[in-house]
Amino acid sequence: MENSDYPLSEVPKSDRRGLLSTSVVLLGFTFFTATMWAGGSLGNAFSFGELMLVILFGNLLLGAYAAALACIACKSGLNSVLMGRFCFGEIGSKLSDFVLGFTQIGWYAWGTATIAIVLVKTTGLPESLEIPLMILFGFAFCVTAMIGYRGLDWLSRVAVPAMMLFILVSLYTGMIDVGGVAGLVDTTPSESMSFAAAITVVIGTFISGGTQATNWSRFARTPRIAVLATLAAFFVGNGLMVLTGALGALIYQQADIVDVMLAQGFVVLAVLMLFLNIWTTQDNTIYNFAVAGCNLLRTDKRRLVTVGGAAIGTVLAVGGMYNMLIPFLVLLGTFIPPIGGVIMADFWVNHKGQYPALADSELPAFNWTGLSAYALGSAAAYFSPVLPPLVGVVVAVIAYSVLVKMPLANAALDPAEG
Repeated sequence: MENSDYPLSEVPKSDRRGLLSTSVVLLGFTFFTATMWAGGSLGNAFSFGELMLVILFGNLLLGAYAAALACIACKSGLNSVLMGRFCFGEIGSKLSDFVLGFTQIGWYAWGTATIAIVLVKTTGLPESLEIPLMILFGFAFCVTAMIGYRGLDWLSRVAVPAMMLFILVSLYTGMIDVGGVAGLVDTTPSESMSFAAAITVVIGTFISGGTQATNWSRFARTPRIAVLATLAAFFVGNGLMVLTGALGALIYQQADIVDVMLAQGFVVLAVLMLFLNIWTTQDNTIYNFAVAGCNLLRTDKRRLVTVGGAAIGTVLAVGGMYNMLIPFLVLLGTFIPPIGGVIMADFWVNHKGQYPALADSELPAFNWTGLSAYALGSAAAYFSPVLPPLVGVVVAVIAYSVLVKMPLANAALDPAEG
């Protein structure tokens, strides 16, 4: 067999993992530099007490969403793109494959460029080395993803504890520099942001990742393990990233932990943090792309798709297109959460909490009920003035639950009509 990560089928019970393994892989995914930058936008807009409330509430919503999908993934053994076949149809699911895959390749390009640029700036290397470093890291970071879940697991077991230690050292130093909790409480916000906008920022940091975290939560041995590991990553881990960025901006006017550590004089730790932070997200990101790509192309050659994705991401990085991609990727983040909403409604409402075996299922080419619910959820998210990601999920769930009960839904779900 070309690989053992089941890109086109359910994960068998014999290859399920425990809480530690699932947690460290998911935590490695959520330890992400861009999340800290998002947190930095909150640091100067709220008092310390308000900031903690925003982070707590926002990450609780994010964790609950990701955990709900994780439970479905564990019960079914399927990831989001395979579940998409049930709720969008054999051909219709290619829409979600493209949206999910494209965002991941875009973020891979951003990460590849970021590490090369920051490393050159941090170490004083010649700027002429930026492009060679992008090429080097663009292909190097996909090695653990090529190995598969085992590769991600090995890296995360080393990287996550190390990053956690570095962050705690930095936060402790920052608390001393600012005068402890009393100093933080006394800080006055210099900017303004509404509570709803702040919650949107927190949820938006990783709700796209939460939709695709099923790639690993489906490996969990039990639904309880899947839910606990996902909450650890998306409630605790992502919350820590947002808090770190917010406090960095508040104390040092720097949201990125690497810049903060440099300001604190921890040069070696800063470079190690840069590598581990980017690598653990990059390999997860390109793994996500490979899973979506395998479903799109209906191939189980996951390693080949992984290398192909890394090549595309590297070309985008070298070409400087990663800067132009960011606004588009953020926009796509509005259209990804409704996918999770449709999946949840389809699993619980239409399939009563139990998918049939994927190999034995005759699915329609297009499931118009799911596609219509997705369109309504996406439109609601796009035009919503408050909490767009959350609104998109809720509307998609409600729309699917209503549409599936209508007489026309039977025709949409009938393979003969596809």
